[in-house]
Order: sequence, then structure tokens, then C-alpha cells
Amino acid sequence: MKGVWPLLVVLCLLIDCINGEDAYVFFTWNVTYGDIYPFGVKQQGILINGQFPGPQIDSVTNDNLIISVFNSLDEPFLLSWNGVQQRRNSWQDGVYGTNCPIPPGQNFTYVLQVKDQIGSFFYFPSLAFHKAAGGFGGIKISSRSVIPVPFPPPAGDFTILAGDWFKQNHTDLKAILDSGHDLPFPDGLLINGRGSNGYTFTVDQGKTYRFRISNVGLTTSFNFRIEGHKMLLVEVEGTHTLQNTYDSFDIHLGQSVSILLTADQPAKAYSIVVSTRFTSQVLTATSVLKYSNSGGSVPGLPPVDQPLRLTGLLIKPDLLASGPRPNPQGSYHYGLVNTTRTIRLANSAPIINGKQRYAVNSVSFIPADTPLKLADYFSISGVFNLGSIPDNPTGGGGYLQTSVMAADFRGFVEVVFENSEDTVQSWHIDGHIFFVVGMDGGQWSSSSRLSYNLRDGISRSTIQVYPKSWTALYMPLDNVGMWNIRSANWVRQYLGQQFYLRVYSPANSWRDEYPIPKNALLCGRASGRKTRPL
Repeated sequence: MKGVWPLLVVLCLLIDCINGEDAYVFFTWNVTYGDIYPFGVKQQGILINGQFPGPQIDSVTNDNLIISVFNSLDEPFLLSWNGVQQRRNSWQDGVYGTNCPIPPGQNFTYVLQVKDQIGSFFYFPSLAFHKAAGGFGGIKISSRSVIPVPFPPPAGDFTILAGDWFKQNHTDLKAILDSGHDLPFPDGLLINGRGSNGYTFTVDQGKTYRFRISNVGLTTSFNFRIEGHKMLLVEVEGTHTLQNTYDSFDIHLGQSVSILLTADQPAKAYSIVVSTRFTSQVLTATSVLKYSNSGGSVPGLPPVDQPLRLTGLLIKPDLLASGPRPNPQGSYHYGLVNTTRTIRLANSAPIINGKQRYAVNSVSFIPADTPLKLADYFSISGVFNLGSIPDNPTGGGGYLQTSVMAADFRGFVEVVFENSEDTVQSWHIDGHIFFVVGMDGGQWSSSSRLSYNLRDGISRSTIQVYPKSWTALYMPLDNVGMWNIRSANWVRQYLGQQFYLRVYSPANSWRDEYPIPKNALLCGRASGRKTRPL
């Protein structure tokens, strides 16, 4: 036994070294204005390190991201991370309900972890109407090398950030909204910050490539297709999917997907096409898929618009795929978990005080003078009231309110989005994933539950609600914090179609939520207070 003990000590030390802290990845970003020409017309864009779109974040599951952002604009600025769950850490969510803006000429360092996540996401500016000027970029979270991925490694990995765009500067667009009017129809679509055929993806014949596609637009869904090629869907917002083949695929506002494309066609150039969905006027933009051995060929006419495809319940998860999976209350068997509450959310477009607004359950959100998370932490009264938005549609006219809904940590809720309007809606929930259990036309009722998929619904963070339809979700409230629930249509979000969900744990433990960051910016009625000792 005497000879065994030293070996055991060495073994324990080796295990401790192997189980070291997760990796840190550092970024330094300078946010500036700059001239951009997406449609050949000079505009004032928001650049990150001189780039439009901004630099991509490449990371691996559980990486700690240290992102130092210098605001060189002449107005406050914030970045948010669409789909990154911020486990126990709504302090880093980067929306005004949780963070003070970065003042002009100052910087703030985000410290966030891509905990238990893989997949394709994006970041964007969340204040004012900055998103209409740029400031967005892709986020790629790769699986750890020891975790198998349910498809062979692709020969290349491309990111496509596409969406509608306006020729007017973001300040002019914001002024239109502030005056109580809606925006005109967009001027066109962009792919990676460029108009038609302004971007080329080069592939080698016979090889397979991954395309990560996000709808970073302001107001419209789009259809995505690649001339002459099939697309294999493999991932949706962090979930590996059953690998179905598509000729085209609809991607709604705020959504991200991954497809595999095999370059198995004759060597030439082909069109990559995005075109608007659910719009009376159809906008189209193209990029080029060029085979490396194709010489100087150019693509022909883009493929015609595809028949309308309603994707939603058709997408299934790959239940056999490995991956990082937090498992709150067995929610990966979500159909066996009893729901603790039903929340029905109806969108509307009321006129309030003579101005166009948008609302949820008749409440049109107005920002408070202090971020809600700070007011909650410092117990500052008068900033918001819990229960300031009802759990069910009221059917009444719209009114203005800083709307916050109370929720209990470790609850398991049924959320039903109800859309009585004739436009497609898209909703995003920060800090959580949810399981899509139902989607249908008409009015939701309790009998609609009979059609729910309680076996293999996809988990994601952004979901569409078709015109005159409803969409139902099951969501584990497994993340303490103050979380934004919003329309991904940025006009509607800006004019009030959002609210905050306060997921609360009475334990007040670091096990449930990280403490306030030492470098947290303090503003409004939280100015002059202390965070915690350095």
C-alpha cells in the first residue's frame, strides 16, 4: 500500500490538471460610424473594427468570451447575443432591461460563457434603431472535439447574414417611427452586407460545405435556395435536426439554421437566392456559389420563387445526436413534465395617443429610466411593477406600460403566441430554449392541446407565428434573471411589442445566479451605487 499512495496522488493531480478551467477567448472591438454602399448609395453604417457586417465570433462549447467593446459613436450603444443563453447571467444579455448603455467614448467588457451550447447564432445592436445601420455579426459555437457530430466534418464553413435593408440612415428611420408612422417597404435585401452578386462563395467539386444562415433583417421573412442544389438541414439554433433535404427553406426574422451542401453539379457558377416571404411585393437578392474549377463562368438567372413552404412542426430534432444538454427537470422528455402555468400572448397594433404602437396582451412596452435588472438588484421602487402585463389577452385597447411578468424558477410553462393579424410574426425569448409543441390556424383553445406533439418537438429560441394562427411552446424556466421576450420584427419591438420575464429564485444563491459584475455600468436611479468589492 505504501507504494500505491504516491501513484494515487500523482493520478489525482493529473485529473485536476485535465479538468482545468474552460478556455478563454478574447476580443477587442471598436464600434464606429463609417460609409457603406450596400445598394450603391452612400449610407452611414455602424462598423465593428471597420467591418460591415462585424467580425465573426468563433468559439467552442463552454468557452468564456471576453469581449471588450469601445463605443466610438456619438450616442449610447449596446450589443446583444441572439440565442446565447447566458446561463445564470442575464447581467450580460445586452438589452436595456438588463444593462446600462455604453456611453460615447467609453468601453464595457462583456464576460459571457457559451455554456452547454453548440450551433449558429448572431449578435446585434439592441438600442435605438441601430440594427438598421449594421453592427451585427455571426456567432459560431462548435462542439468539443470529444463530442461526436452527426455528420462528417465539412470541407468548409460559411456564414450568411441576410435580411431586408433600407437606403435611409437609421436616424431617419427612427424619426419616422418616433413620429408615429410605420416604415415604408424595404428597399431590398442584403447578403453579408452586399446587394445582388456582391459576394462569392468558392467550393471544390465533390466536397460538402456547411452554410450557417441567419435572418438579421428588420421586418421580413425570407426564402433561401441555391440554384441546382439540394440542401440538407442539420441544425436549428443549437439543436441538431433530423437531416431532411430541401429545395428551399423559409427563415423568419431572428432565426438561424445550418444546412449542408454538396458540390455535386457541373463545374460552373450558381445563384444563391434569398427572397421575401409573406409580402405583396417580392424582393430578391443573390450571391454566387462558384466551383473552383469553373473558370470565369457567371451564374445564369436565379431560380424562380419556390411554392410557399410552411416550416415549423416539420422540423424534428435528432434525438440520437450527442451534444451539450442541460436537462432541467427531464425537459428533454418535455411531454412527460407537468406544466405549472399557461401564458397566452397576443400581438396587436393599436394607435395610442395618435401614434402607431405595437403591443402584447394590449400592453405596449416603454423603457424605464433605469435598467430593470439594476432596479431589481438594488430594490429601487417605482421603476417597474410585477404583474404589469397579464397572462392572457385582454381584448381591450392598447396602453403604455413598462411591462414585467413574474415567474418562478424551475417552473415549466406553456406559452401560446396568438396572431390575429394578417402578417407573419416572429418571437424571440432571451435566456432560454423552448420546445415547439403546436402550430395551427385559427383561434387557440384548450382543445388545441389534443394536437400537441409531446414526443419530438424541436427546441429553439425564436419561432414564427403564421397569419391568423397560433404557436404553442413548452418552456423550462431554468435560468434565473430578467429576460427579454420580444418581437423579432424590429419596428414592432421598437414600438412596444416586447416585455420582460423576471425568473426569480428566493434562495438568492450564486448557485442560481451570478452576482452583479464588478464592472457593471450604473445609470438612471442606480447611479452612484456600488457593485461589489474588487
